[in-house]
Amino acid sequence: MRYPAFLPEHGTIGFVAPSFGCATEPYRSAFDHALQRFGEMGYRTLLGPNCYRSDGCGISTSPEKCGEELNLSYASSDSDVLISCGGGELMCETVPYIDFSRIAGSRPKWYMGFSDNTNFTFLSATLSDTAAIYGPCASAFGMEPWHESVADAFDLLCGKRRSVHGYTHWQLESRKDENNPLAPYVPLEKTRFRRFDANGNKADRVRLRGRLLGGCMDCLSVLAGTEFDRVRAFNSRYRADGILWFLEACDLNVFSMRRVLWQMAHAGWFEAASGFLIGRPMHFGEEIMGLDQYEAVLEVLRPFRVPILLDLDIGHLPPMMPVITGALADCLCRGNRIEIRYPEL
Repeated sequence: MRYPAFLPEHGTIGFVAPSFGCATEPYRSAFDHALQRFGEMGYRTLLGPNCYRSDGCGISTSPEKCGEELNLSYASSDSDVLISCGGGELMCETVPYIDFSRIAGSRPKWYMGFSDNTNFTFLSATLSDTAAIYGPCASAFGMEPWHESVADAFDLLCGKRRSVHGYTHWQLESRKDENNPLAPYVPLEKTRFRRFDANGNKADRVRLRGRLLGGCMDCLSVLAGTEFDRVRAFNSRYRADGILWFLEACDLNVFSMRRVLWQMAHAGWFEAASGFLIGRPMHFGEEIMGLDQYEAVLEVLRPFRVPILLDLDIGHLPPMMPVITGALADCLCRGNRIEIRYPEL
């Protein structure tokens, strides 16, 4: 696995929009404020041509132009790292225009984003053997003040952290809107994990180790079975490490989650699994026809007889731990506290 160099002091942060750009409120004002703040911190910023565009369908502009921006920005020596402007809906249509061979042949560069950006962070690891960060998008850095999780993500990008941890509370409803674009997180809900050992028993302490792979299930389900699906080869390459899957859901209801996990399981994706880290779903607390968010996951994953942790700080209900896709990780969960260490960084 290739690990990029960290963002140096007074380095250059590049921004790209292979999914949504920051063209509408509250994202434009938050992005502008993030750029100002990075400048005040001593960093240069470099914007790709699509960062403020909104003429695409579910992404900033045409898939061809989105792919071109990402290819050129990644290969360019003008920026040290890349942060995605935002998530979106149809970044899958950008994927055929991303040159993953060129990515693999370029100097590795940290790319950070989440949600629809799974279409790059996941494929960067499986197709180009290059680690990427599943973490906040650009506008999150415009909040005032920064939440600890946002600072942690930036510290990871700068190489000031070799581990990340969970947080004591999380946010169910955001107060960020066009009238309050810089609103910080409002984490009012107390963090409570659910922990199961390899035998499916509830456990207070769970330890896991493996190479992290995953992202937003909404996106992963679309990639499964396509020409971009090289998960079996990735499993074979890193079988000795074990694959530590991290998964979260945005638009999926509980039945959709269960269908997607069934699909991944029967596509052979979990054949080398050493554990599962499941983030809080966007539809938290949903129950349909007696099926809740827990059995939607556990019923499919129990047969793999590996530890499973649920309701983690991963995904769309912030705060979120920045997770390095492709990285070897040691994870320890005790009660409602979790830490992920990256021993190869």
